[in-house]
Amino acid sequence: MACAPKVHEVELPVEAEPDNFSNNGQQMIPEKWWRAFNDPVLNQLVDTALTANLELAGSWEQFQASIATVKSQRSFLFPDIQAEARTGISRPQPDFAGGENSQVGLSASYEIDLWGRIRTGIEAEEFRAQATYFDYQAAAMTISAETALSLYQLVSARKELQLIEEQVQTNENILKLLRTRYTSGQIRAVDILRQEQLVESTRNQKIIFETNVELVQNQLAVLLGFPPQNDLEIPDADFPKLPDLPETGLPLELTRRRPDIKQAYSLVLAADRDMAQAIRNKYPRISLNLVAQARSNDFNSLFQDWAYTLAGNIVGPIIYGGRLNAEVDRTKALKNQRLYEYGQTVLTAFREVEDALIRELKQKERIISLKKQLELAAKTNKQLKLSFLNGLTDYLDVLLSIDQEQQLQRDMINARQQLLEIRISLYRALAGSFETERAVELSDLNYLEE
Repeated sequence: MACAPKVHEVELPVEAEPDNFSNNGQQMIPEKWWRAFNDPVLNQLVDTALTANLELAGSWEQFQASIATVKSQRSFLFPDIQAEARTGISRPQPDFAGGENSQVGLSASYEIDLWGRIRTGIEAEEFRAQATYFDYQAAAMTISAETALSLYQLVSARKELQLIEEQVQTNENILKLLRTRYTSGQIRAVDILRQEQLVESTRNQKIIFETNVELVQNQLAVLLGFPPQNDLEIPDADFPKLPDLPETGLPLELTRRRPDIKQAYSLVLAADRDMAQAIRNKYPRISLNLVAQARSNDFNSLFQDWAYTLAGNIVGPIIYGGRLNAEVDRTKALKNQRLYEYGQTVLTAFREVEDALIRELKQKERIISLKKQLELAAKTNKQLKLSFLNGLTDYLDVLLSIDQEQQLQRDMINARQQLLEIRISLYRALAGSFETERAVELSDLNYLEE
């Protein structure tokens, strides 16, 4: 074992030391991050999705397959033992040296893992299984986030639909008023046409929001494991109060929390063991073979005499045309590839946190600006209506003011939804893994480490 290559832990291939994140809160993120919103409807939907989502169930089965691969690889540490039995009859017996010809036996073969080649291969499969488990945890994180996003998209679509229905009714009432004033000669026909155009525009918006409601409900149904054409009742919900900004912690702590980063790191370690195994394939192999047989032309005396053979073999590669060296080069290149992919995953995680922090800060500023615009639009609209009723303002100004105020009302709903989506992306970027109902018994798989 002294000449066998040593395996080492790998370091992050990023030269610059990461600074702290640009913003930091005091609120601790719960393990099940969606509970920070304190929304019972969201809790119910996410719990259902984590249990019934088919994509997540498939990811779990992939992990089960990787466990079976590890168990298969571990079997090479033990001898292969097999039994054999044969029998035959030759006729006529006087003319041939035949009669009954029967034999039974046992054979065993075992490779001595002198250089650790087999154990290194097992470690490689264990790290791949570990990566698959982290991939399942990352999938659970994705499903929980998509469920939360879909719920608040549905809340937004329902609110926008309700608002547009009120705006359609308001615009139709104004149209009736204009027609009454037109008969008395107080307004022009073009004002009625413009108002009719606004009514049709809001009706068109209503069709869009009705479509959005149906599409988001279909999306939620699939996430929850239901056929979208079935009538799935999704409870009414509202936008929750935005929780305080979570604690971001140190950037390097993120690498120990996020399952996608841990998955990438496990793949690096697996590739490192693959390279070590490729190097050890160049060393001699020692194996033992044991055969025990009983043979007789008379079945009744078959077990009276036994023959045993014990053999030892040593095989050392000499000339393979450069094939073994090429395999070492290939696994080394794959290890470096996995290392750079791991580094890119870490950098992407840092960027996702920073992006979410910046977007939330700016989105809050945008909402403040929208509130001020909406207040000013309401005051302007009120003044213009009074001026129009007194004959001091052209109706075109009133029309434009109404359209602007109604658009700002819809923009405000959309901005609140976007703020929640940004916070969800921040939780998703910062949160670590969480246990599901399929939580693996780590005591049975000691190669899986949190």
